[in-house]
Amino acid sequence: MTIQPIYLDYHSTTPVDPRVAELMVYYLTTAFGNASSIDHTYGDEAEKAVYNARQAIAQLIKASPKDIIFTSGATESINLAIIGHIQAINSPKLPRIAVSPVEHKAVLDTIQMLAKKGQAELIYLKVDGFGRLDLENLENTCADGLSLLCVMAANNEIGNIYPIEKIGQIAHQYDIPFLCDASQAVGKIPINFNDWGITYLAISAHKLYGPKGVGALVVRKGYPLEPIIFGGGHQKGLRSGTLNVPGIVGLGEACRLRQLEMEQDEQQIARQRDRLQTLLQAQIPDLQVNGNINARLAGNLHISLPGIPNSAIIARVRHQLAISTGAACSSGVATPSHVLRALKLSDEMIEGALRIGVGKFTTDEDIEKAANILTVAVEKIRPYLS
Repeated sequence: MTIQPIYLDYHSTTPVDPRVAELMVYYLTTAFGNASSIDHTYGDEAEKAVYNARQAIAQLIKASPKDIIFTSGATESINLAIIGHIQAINSPKLPRIAVSPVEHKAVLDTIQMLAKKGQAELIYLKVDGFGRLDLENLENTCADGLSLLCVMAANNEIGNIYPIEKIGQIAHQYDIPFLCDASQAVGKIPINFNDWGITYLAISAHKLYGPKGVGALVVRKGYPLEPIIFGGGHQKGLRSGTLNVPGIVGLGEACRLRQLEMEQDEQQIARQRDRLQTLLQAQIPDLQVNGNINARLAGNLHISLPGIPNSAIIARVRHQLAISTGAACSSGVATPSHVLRALKLSDEMIEGALRIGVGKFTTDEDIEKAANILTVAVEKIRPYLS
C-alpha cells in the first residue's frame, strides 16, 4: 500500500472536512434542483440551501446575507470587484488604484491589466523587510485621493496578518473604497465586514476546509459594480450563471463549522507550528524565518535555508512531505516570488525559501516526522553544495 506524504501545504488548499463533503453529496445526488427553478419543490429545496449558506457565511464574517455574491472562487471575486468597480466609475479622471506589493497575483495581474490598457493608474504601497505595511505611507496615499485601495487580510506566502480594521478606518476617513482579499484569513482569524470599513471582501471555500471552485464576493450596500459575466441576470445582475448549489452548500457548511471551531483549532495549529519551528531551528541553526512572526497566521511557517536551493529540498522530500516553494497561483511557472522580492530578501534567501502550512487535520506525529524529514534532507544535501 502506498503511504501518502504528510500534507503541510494548507495555504495552497485544505482537505474538505468530511462533514462538509457529506452534506454536499446530498445536494449532488438527492436535492439536485436548480435554485432558480421556482415551479417545484426541487428548486425550493435548492433555494433554501443557498439561503442557509448565506446566513452561515454572513455570521462568520459579520456581514448581511444580502451582501453576498457567489462566485467560482476568490480569483473571480477579485476580478469582479476590481474590474466591476473601475468600470462603474463615471469620471473623466483616470482611476487611481493603490495596492500592497505583496498581494496575490489575482489582484496584481488584474490591476496591471487595467494599467496596461490605460484604464487605471497604479500606486504601490510600501512594505518593510518583514512584509509589514507602512501605515503612514498608506494614509498619505489615501489622502491624495484614490479610486480603490487593495490590501489583503493575510498573506498567502509569508502568512502576515494585516491590520484590516485600522486600514479600513483610514480608507473610510478619506472615503476610499477598500477591497480586501480575505481568502487566507476567513475561518482562521476574526473578520468584521460591517464594522471595519471594508467595501469588497473576497472569500474562497477551499482555503477553509470547503470545496474548490466556489467562493464569494461580499459587496457593501451602495457600491454599484458592473458585471463581468452576463447571461440571465442572476444574483441581482452582478453574476449571471446557474448557482453551484453543492459548492455553495459546502462553503456555507465550512463557514458554519469555522464559526464553531476556529478559535480552538487555531490555538492547536499555532502550537504545532511553533513546535515544528523549534525543532527545525534546533537542528538547522542558520535557518531564517521570514515575515512578521508577531502577526502571522497560526499555521504559517515560511523559512529560508541559506545555501540550499529549495528545489533540491523538494526533490528529496516530495514523496514524504507535501510543502511548497511559494504560492500555488502560478503553477508550473518557476519565477522568483514577488512577495519575497518586495521584502528585499537576498537571492540566496529567496532561492532557499520554503512555505510550510499546518492545518486542522495535522497531527502531532506529522510535526515530529516532518521535522526529521527536513533535517535529514538538509544534512544529505549540504555536503554536495560545500
